[in-house]
Amino acid sequence: MEPFELKHSERGDSPTALEITKWVQEIPGLTVGFTTRIGGVSSGGYDSLNCALHVDDHKETVITNRQRLAQVSGLPFETWTCAEQIHGNRVHIVTANDRGKGRCEREDAIANADALLTVESGLWLTSFYADCVPLLFVDPATRVVGLAHAGWKGTVEQIAIATVNAMIDQFGCKKEHIRAAIGPSIGKCCYEVDERVIHRIRSLYEQLQLDIRDVLTPVSDGHAMVDLREINRQLLIKAGILTTNIECTNWCTGCRTDLFYSHRMEGGQTGRMASWIGWLEEGMTI
Repeated sequence: MEPFELKHSERGDSPTALEITKWVQEIPGLTVGFTTRIGGVSSGGYDSLNCALHVDDHKETVITNRQRLAQVSGLPFETWTCAEQIHGNRVHIVTANDRGKGRCEREDAIANADALLTVESGLWLTSFYADCVPLLFVDPATRVVGLAHAGWKGTVEQIAIATVNAMIDQFGCKKEHIRAAIGPSIGKCCYEVDERVIHRIRSLYEQLQLDIRDVLTPVSDGHAMVDLREINRQLLIKAGILTTNIECTNWCTGCRTDLFYSHRMEGGQTGRMASWIGWLEEGMTI
């Protein structure tokens, strides 16, 4: 069953987003989801719900899109907190002092981090994607939430494992309590890579002693189709997450450019979706 359920807004001019319905139903106070490209005010190649400031969209338009998303998430726009992503594996622990970083200005976003974790209520963690793999985390026992941005570089640098280890080391989470979700991203059907990427994935799989045939299918000399989602799923298992605690999407951003932005399919000139996760403060409702 698809864990990311499409939620159409009752208002036609509001963002259409996907929700991890199972988590929301089972974990009180949690808001978590992933945007589509529908329901914003951006135009041209960024039509219409571009949520990222680092692409060549108008800043005021992006801020309006983010404010619209705030109404869907249930968290005030003032709590929006994000990082300047660099396709690495650095994990940043978000505190109340980080609240609102990157909300309206790219320059004051949390620097050089592709994963964010927090235990604070009323902090809205966000991250941005257009084919890369969104990873979302929650430990209901310790109330730690987090997200990670896993492009192919972050994937082979094991950002999935780094995030789980940070939850354990920084917050005392137990592996058996951590739940993870792998969100809409480019599927193996649409993701062809060259020898440079293949070499890095082979090296990773030799290091971890995993069967690369599960994730890489050669299509021509020096080229292969790669399943980034499955690599990250296997990394989460390697980190100790129970298979029953991992949700994995079937949505492919490459196949569904009507619904999602795709850097690969749209020649690099496109917007970005946002993943989000946070705890609603007492009295907040969605």
